Amino acid sequence: MIRLNDITLRRGPEPLLQGAEAQIPAGHTVGLIGANGAGKSSLLALLRGELAPDQGSAQIPAGWRIAWLEQETPAEATSALDFVLDGDRPLREAEAAVAVAEASGAGNRIAEAYARLEAADGYTARARGAELLHGLGFEPGDEERPVAEFSGGWRVRLGLARTLMAPSDLLLLDEPTNHLDLPAVLWLERWLAAYKGTLVLISHDREMLDRIADSVLHFEGQQLVHYAGGYTAFEHQRAERLARQQAIHEKQERERRHMQQFIDRFRAKASKARAAQSRIKALERMERVAPAHVDSPFHFRLPQPPSAADPLVTMRDAGLGYGEDAVLAGVTRSLAQGDRVGLLGPNGAGKSTLIRALAAGDTCLYGEVQQAPSARVGYFAQHQLEQLDGAASPLLHLQRLAPEQPEQSLRDFLGSFAFSGDLAKEPVERLSGGQRARLALALIAWRRPNLLLLDEPTNHLDLEMRHALTVALQEYPGAVVVVSHDRQLLATTVERYWLVADGAVRDFDGDLDEYRDWLQARERAATRQRRAQATEGVGEVAQHGAQARKDQRRRDAERRAALRPLQKRVDELVTAIEARDRELAELEEQLSDPALYESAEANARLTELLQRQGALRQDREQLEEAWMEAEQALEDARTA
Repeated sequence: MIRLNDITLRRGPEPLLQGAEAQIPAGHTVGLIGANGAGKSSLLALLRGELAPDQGSAQIPAGWRIAWLEQETPAEATSALDFVLDGDRPLREAEAAVAVAEASGAGNRIAEAYARLEAADGYTARARGAELLHGLGFEPGDEERPVAEFSGGWRVRLGLARTLMAPSDLLLLDEPTNHLDLPAVLWLERWLAAYKGTLVLISHDREMLDRIADSVLHFEGQQLVHYAGGYTAFEHQRAERLARQQAIHEKQERERRHMQQFIDRFRAKASKARAAQSRIKALERMERVAPAHVDSPFHFRLPQPPSAADPLVTMRDAGLGYGEDAVLAGVTRSLAQGDRVGLLGPNGAGKSTLIRALAAGDTCLYGEVQQAPSARVGYFAQHQLEQLDGAASPLLHLQRLAPEQPEQSLRDFLGSFAFSGDLAKEPVERLSGGQRARLALALIAWRRPNLLLLDEPTNHLDLEMRHALTVALQEYPGAVVVVSHDRQLLATTVERYWLVADGAVRDFDGDLDEYRDWLQARERAATRQRRAQATEGVGEVAQHGAQARKDQRRRDAERRAALRPLQKRVDELVTAIEARDRELAELEEQLSDPALYESAEANARLTELLQRQGALRQDREQLEEAWMEAEQALEDARTA
């Protein structure tokens, strides 16, 4: 168990933590949440041993192996796979021992060295490293490319793969989903759910925290406040506590009314019942927890856009891509005022290409992309932050857009994005990534677009700013197209999905859980195809005569007999998953009882229910992993 005893931690004159206490049981996953600058990364540095507390002590069990994600990945000539394998120090030491032993020619030393290599799982290391790279979105063949050839975002993924490769008892991750797309986030979530050690995680992905965290530690008033369960459980518990404070009651009610208006509008427009229900459920959940964010410093609205003719953008049989290569072909789509679309699809399928075509048509190679004359587009690109002038302040950026506006008017607008006082005149190069993202959003909002195109807008945004952006998008009446790995943002702000895959764009009639299933089915199909290609060209010996037919019937019977236990295993796992789903549904119904939040005695029952919910979720994840493996084994046996 990790124990933080009476911790005071400073960076600068003001304490980040003062007299803070916390305990993290071995094998648990804990999410660290709090405002930017509250001290989350400093606490990870304390656990790594890079910082010493000004007061108190941090006790970590002796002998624990600690792995953490480095903030930067150097541009090396080493191959991607070797860079990842370098994260496993015992493996590299064992490989070095083998080389020395073989050079010596001593039989005993060679035998001992190879035993050490086996103990380090050396014979499976390259396959495990390649699996990590593939899960994080790297293509076949990327393993041998030098690290220096990859862009900064892909080097971050390499650093993450290297961290996961390292054997560890304590894993410390600081915003690991930055620079990941949704398929990679879903893969990482499954990997972390199966991790056996203690995980301390800083993440702005509330869905991930809900699925894998046993508890959260909230930085609040220079203290660490413990909440059992994931992020939604934290919101429920904190909302109930804050709701008892009369001073914020009216503000809560305003938050609820804004949320209800969006829910009502969404219900009226939803046309696909099955896909709509999960989003309505997410919206209603968000309404219930809105009070947990009433003390957030971020509350802003997107200005009312000017009216425009419909459709805002039309695509007719368009080919989209770069140079002479079309990534997407035959794209025929249109966007009208009020449309709210989320783009789904594997990495590299063309989502950013499509959104750029909607923004300016510059990726259209043939066909037609036409904007209405009255369309006013606000485009947040993945690399939007790099286009900011590092020497200019937020105020100067806005003055360049509106030189005729009085300074106070511009300051008032920037203040709604938390750029007030001296911060409004601070050079951009001194701002954090989250502050730069807020500025980019503010500059887009100033132009009053009637079509918002957002390509990964939540990178670098903390949970409070993501909540504020979600609420602002819900109230925004213009058209919205979003690419995001933030599942909460997608589930609560868009009404339908377009699937970008296999060179085409089509409607996806489902929710994000069904999209996850689609990705997993696609991966299983790709695995079968790779195996089929590997064995292609292997001929089968023709069988002739009665004896040959008899032998074939015998083999068929043996094959069916071999399949039976595999099919039974699949059926048993499906039954077990369905049972966990029923139990989780019953728990969610119990957790919706307001009486659970009204007394200390009831809070003990609440903690018990939340712990049971966390255990069931983890059990279900493990069962689902086992089911996928069983399905794969069954399919392999059928095609063998």
